[in-house]
Amino acid sequence: MKGQNKLFIAIIIALILGVGIGGLVHTQYPESAEPFSKNIKLLGTIFIRLVQMIIAPLVFTTLVVGIAKMSDIKMIGRVGTKAMLWFISASLISLFIGLIFVNWLEPGHVTKLPIQDAASAEELLKSSKGFSLEDFVKHVIPKSIFEAFATNEVLQIVVFSIMFGIALANLGDEYSQPVIKLLDVIAHGILKMVGYIMWFAPLGVLGAIAAVVATNGFEIFKVYAVYLRDFFFALGILWLVLLLVGYLILGNRLFELLRRIKEPLLIAFSTTSSEAVFPKLVEELERFGCNNRVVSFILPLGYSFNLDGSMMYMTFASIFIAQIYGIEMSIGQQITMLLVLMLTSKGIAGVPRASLVIIVATCSMFGIPPEGIALILPIDHFCDMGRSMTNVLGNALATSAVSKWEGELENHGGKM
Repeated sequence: MKGQNKLFIAIIIALILGVGIGGLVHTQYPESAEPFSKNIKLLGTIFIRLVQMIIAPLVFTTLVVGIAKMSDIKMIGRVGTKAMLWFISASLISLFIGLIFVNWLEPGHVTKLPIQDAASAEELLKSSKGFSLEDFVKHVIPKSIFEAFATNEVLQIVVFSIMFGIALANLGDEYSQPVIKLLDVIAHGILKMVGYIMWFAPLGVLGAIAAVVATNGFEIFKVYAVYLRDFFFALGILWLVLLLVGYLILGNRLFELLRRIKEPLLIAFSTTSSEAVFPKLVEELERFGCNNRVVSFILPLGYSFNLDGSMMYMTFASIFIAQIYGIEMSIGQQITMLLVLMLTSKGIAGVPRASLVIIVATCSMFGIPPEGIALILPIDHFCDMGRSMTNVLGNALATSAVSKWEGELENHGGKM
């Protein structure tokens, strides 16, 4: 725990230093802000790439081992069903909370935002063109597992891993055990790497925060104060709902879980990437007492299907853009939008700005100018902090809840 606390303190210090250094550059050396931002951002890039380097092999090995060790297909089906029920329920609740609060608080009506140049959204607009059911299917089903590994397509790796794990589970011990043992050793070797990589987190946090503040300055907080206030208020309500459900299931152990995942939450908040903490989250959930088979099965699925913060943000941001342009949407249209987002958002990776592509596509479908995404791009980094942190909380709760329902949650920590 001493090492954990040292890392936690180091991240907090890096966060404060990042804001201070970025503010200093923005106010004292504005002409150097852009090159400074570009260079210091590399610290964050190094950390994120180190984590991304181990995501694909870790998802593959842990998921295959988790399913193969179950050996009982009925158990796989039972655990999978419980997980999907949680994911669907949590997603609907998150979407509804976003919808309710953006309509009640109406940030698009009370905030006078400067109209941004649509060119800043050009990249997102291009990447969202041609969005269709066919593209979604292609995104889910891998053409080549090697291509999925090379591009870190988490959902495609999950699909292949589930099928391979089930095949191993039905192959018989004589053939499957050597393969399972090998993959298990690889998984724990990668988890060992996590400890080394996490010490790069403070540098990543410092680089990411300093870059944003140096470029935009402290004014960005004032200009978008109402939007950020309303979004984080709605996010706080979502947290209350998630924690209440978590307490009903886990009881007082919820507080132990929160202590366990404080570092992943902080790293996700600082780096705006829930994907960046996946390996650390696996480690901490096993230490919390979750069965490693359940963790290996549920957590990769959660990263594709259970992004609660991103879900809430999608309805909030979509209706906000409509409000800015004075487009009134009926309750029926908003419910339809919610259902569309429920389907189209499944499988988006837990990486920065992934949900913006879905928002652009959804706006196009409902006659909302997709260029409106440029209005929220300048503060999306700060919103992404909140939603990434919420994604991590949602997945930790889902994994712990399913472990508890399966009677596989130990009181004194699980085996590593």
